[in-house]
This record gives sequence, structure tokens and C-alpha cells, in this order.
Amino acid sequence: MTEKKDHNVSQVAGFGRAGGGPGGRFMREVIKPKDFKTTIKRLWTYFETQYSALMGIGSAVILSTILTLLVPLLIGKSIDILSIVEISSDLYMLKILTLILFVVYLADSIIHLLQGWMMAGISKHIVTKLRSHLFSKLQRLSIAFFDTHTHGEVMSRLTNDIENVSTTISQSLIQLVAGSLTITGAFVMMLFLSPVLTLTSVFTVPLIFLLSKTITKKTKIHFKNQQIQLGKLNGYIEESITGMQVIKAFNHENQVIEEFGAINHQLFKAGLKAQILSGFLMPLMNVINNLGFVAVASIGGMLAVKDVISVGVIASFLSYSRQFARPLNELANIFNTLQSAVAGAERVFEVLDEKEEDEDKPEAIELSSPKGDVIFKKVSFGYRSDVKVLNEISFRAAPGSSTALVGATGSGKTTIVNLLSRFYEVGQGEILIDGNDIREYTRNSLRKCFGIVLQDTYLFTATISENIRYGNLGATDEEVRHAAKMANADSFIRKLSKGYETVLTESGNNLSEGQRQLLAIARAILADPPILILDEATSSVDTRTELQIQEAMLNLMKGRTTFIIAHRLSTIRRVDRIMVIEEGKVAEAGTHKELIAAKGNYYKLYHNK
Repeated sequence: MTEKKDHNVSQVAGFGRAGGGPGGRFMREVIKPKDFKTTIKRLWTYFETQYSALMGIGSAVILSTILTLLVPLLIGKSIDILSIVEISSDLYMLKILTLILFVVYLADSIIHLLQGWMMAGISKHIVTKLRSHLFSKLQRLSIAFFDTHTHGEVMSRLTNDIENVSTTISQSLIQLVAGSLTITGAFVMMLFLSPVLTLTSVFTVPLIFLLSKTITKKTKIHFKNQQIQLGKLNGYIEESITGMQVIKAFNHENQVIEEFGAINHQLFKAGLKAQILSGFLMPLMNVINNLGFVAVASIGGMLAVKDVISVGVIASFLSYSRQFARPLNELANIFNTLQSAVAGAERVFEVLDEKEEDEDKPEAIELSSPKGDVIFKKVSFGYRSDVKVLNEISFRAAPGSSTALVGATGSGKTTIVNLLSRFYEVGQGEILIDGNDIREYTRNSLRKCFGIVLQDTYLFTATISENIRYGNLGATDEEVRHAAKMANADSFIRKLSKGYETVLTESGNNLSEGQRQLLAIARAILADPPILILDEATSSVDTRTELQIQEAMLNLMKGRTTFIIAHRLSTIRRVDRIMVIEEGKVAEAGTHKELIAAKGNYYKLYHNK
């Protein structure tokens, strides 16, 4: 079983054709943004509406930092008072300081709770707005975008990338600001208490950075390999679950277990090396910090003996040195998280900047009461500028006529209906409906005149009634039932436990393929369009169901201009016209009898089936 790739081409316009872990606690492979400053500026525009809340959080962070920096000073003063405890006035001052410490700790805790509450609100507001903008944008993008981006990639931007931004805003941003303020404040207090001890303490800073850089450089390779192996494992699991019926049909369960075990073991080895190396970082940093504390305590002790500083100052200084060193250890990881979040935001903005479907011309007209007269005039088109899919296609489909498109995969059948539906704009030539170029109509009114029944039927997670009503949201229950009867779907729907109120899940997997197809036909009947596009889907159903679907399709086609992308040539013998498409051109056209008599390409295709 091969690894599932992430660059598969998505389905073109839904017509059933292919178109043109964990990274450790302290270090991980970071996806860096291409333009950090520009993305930050653009992300900031989403914060501007929350200006008042941000000012409140900023004030809270500053106040919390001040309170945090006040604690060591108060503790030092208390220790100095304890050393002269015989004086009653000092005992009174010790009680005051103890009470102040209690109030400071309580206030700091309350402020931290308020910070978290306010930041969570800001975070959710921003990502909700960002997600709404992205989802709305997806609705306005052309089919060309979805042809060049896999569904998984689009989903990743809508979920993972935005959630990454949310997590960073709600957690890391406050830590980054508070950590920077704490480092600065602690350093100032250390200088204020003792410049000599400050010089003694900061010698550990370059050692910490050197250690972090050395270990990160070595672990980066292993974390990258771990992510690669994790991707392989996830792909294998997804492929195995999707293809479970095939695995069981060929009795390959044991083989799949062995292959999974091999991939899982590779992930184990890569992860073990990465975690072991990264696990050395904090213990080694603690050793360096403890060496710094020893140096400060030793030199501070000598200064205390000479009455240069007090014992309380030494205790305060040690606390400040911890406040100075701890954020240094955390800021590197926070900055990595911030970079990943900005990279995620950048991927979201890339979609928001994608070119949308061309707007209607100011003079565009509404397509009202369409007759369904379709004319292609020397239409040429290519999904890429250097490769033509259609080459000067010309034909007419009279109102109410049926036209079948046959030919090999990639010959251009689906492209014809994509252009007709204006999912893509015509490269050269014209497509006319009722005598006007389709580009002269508003896109909304144009697409209302089409009804589409796809080869791969898509049903939403909703009731059967709601799925049929998708063709006409204003339809009554009686109209829904009438459409189902016309589609030969009413009988099986009534046999279900809740009838028309039966809820479908996972695109209707609780129905057979034939039943899903009948519901799609009912949906198209309810829409009552003048032009139909049918991607025939009878090749994978039993003979009886096929006859039901064909009968339903005949009911649907009555009085409508119909285009059928044909797979089973035996099902199109009664259509008004058959066009054989080869290499983007109409190789042959005529009725079934005419083309069989000509013994050309259609004759060969028909007898090869």
C-alpha cells in the first residue's frame, strides 16, 4: 500500500473528473513565515476593533509585572527585619510586610485570572472574524482555485492554521509581553541592589544561548524526520481505514499490520532521538542557572561579611536573578510558537488574497425565462496557457434537445460543461444561450437555469426532505414529495424508519448508491431548470436500479435542453445527438444509428464497451 500524497488533483466542478506532532516540549521544527512584518501588520488590523480590551490587558500585564517584581524586594526587607527581631517596632513592621505580601500575591492571582479571561475573549473574537472572512472568501473563489488546491489543504487553512493563531493569541502573546517586561524589570532591580552581583549573574546568559543554539541545531534534524515519519503514519492510517473493504477482501490484514508496525517503529526511533536530545536542554540550563546562583551566593556572602550588602539584599537578588533567567529560557520557545502562528496567518491571508470569480459587468443582464438554446462558436480553452483542452469547438443544442458527450478521459467532455456553467471563462470564441453571450448575463441568473446531477452524488448531513429541497429552498412538502415520485425515490423513502425526515450522515452513506442518485435526480426535478447536465452514474448499480434511474432521468429530461456525459454508451442510444470528443475537437456527431452506420470512432467505442 503506497503512501497517500498531499498533491492529488481535486475534482473539477464536482462533475466526477480529475482536473487539470508533536515537536517536543521545548523545541520543534518551526514553519517560518515568508514575510513576518507584513503578516503581523495585517493581523494587527483584526486587533484594532478590540483596542479597549487590549488596553485593559496591557495595563493588567504591566501591573502584574510590577507586583511580581515587588515580591523579592518585600521578602528581602522581611529577612533583614528578622535579623534584628529584638526590636518591637521592627516586629510590627514585619507584620505589615507580611500583610502586604499576602495582598500582593492575592492581587497578582486575580489579575492573572482577568488577563486570561480577557485574552480568551479577544482571541475567540479575532479568530471567529478571521474564520468567517476565510469561509466567505471560499464561497466567492472560482472552481479553478479548488482544482489547484487539495481539499485537505483548504481544510487545513480553515481549521489548523486559524486554530494555531487562536492558541498563540490567547496564550503566548501575554507570555511574550510579560516575559520581556519581567526580564527588563528584574535586570533594573538587580542593578539597583548590587551592580557587582549583577555582573556575576549575567555571565550565565551567553552560556544559556550557546547551549540552546547547539542543542537546537542537533535536534532540528531529528524533529524534522519525526514530522516526516508522522506524516507517513497518518497517511497510512487514513488509507488503510478508507480501503478497509479491499484489505479484508484480499485477506491482507496481517500484511497491513506488519507495514504499520514498520512505519510506527521508524516514527518511534525518530521521536526517541529528538526527545532525548531535547530532554537534555532544561537539565543543562538548570545546571548553568544553579552555577550562577552559587556564584551570586558566594560573592554575596563575602560582601555581606564586609557589611557591603545585607542578607536580605542577597535573598532579593537571588529571586530577581531567577525572574531574569526563567523568561530567557521560555522566550525562545514562545518566539518559535509565534513564528508558527504567523506562518499560519500568512497561509490564511494567501487564500484571502486569491483572485475571486470575475465580477459581473456593470451592464450585465438577468437571464429571465430561458428557453435553453445553446450555441458554441469556435470555443477554445486551456486550463494552462500552453496546453489547449478544447480547440475551436462549434455546435448547437436546440431548446429541449438532448446531447451526449462521449470520448476518452481527458478529451474535453467535462471542460465543455464547465465552460457552459461558467465555472471557467471562455478563452476564445463564444458560448450563447438564447442568442446572448453567457458573459453578458449575471452569473447568478445564469447558473439558476442549470440543473446538475453528478456521477458522485453529494448529500448533506440533513433530512432527506431538506436534501431534496436544496434544489428549491422555497418548495412545499407536497412539491418535495412530487419531485421524489417523479424520480422514483418516493417508494424507498417511505420504507425508511422516519420517511422524509430520515437524517442522512456522511454524504448519505446509510443509503445505497442508487438511492443517493435518485435523491439527486429528485433535487434537480424540484429545481425545474431549463438546461440539464447529467453525469451518468449507472455503471456501479444493479440492473433494476439502473432501469429506475434511467426512467427518472427520462422524466427529468422532458422539455429540457440536456447534456449527458456518457460512460455507458448503451444508455444514450435514444438521445437526439451524440458528439464524440477527441483531443478537444468534435471528431463525429450524429444519432446512434448514424454513427454506428458510419463505422468510425463511435462505432469502435461502442463495440469496445
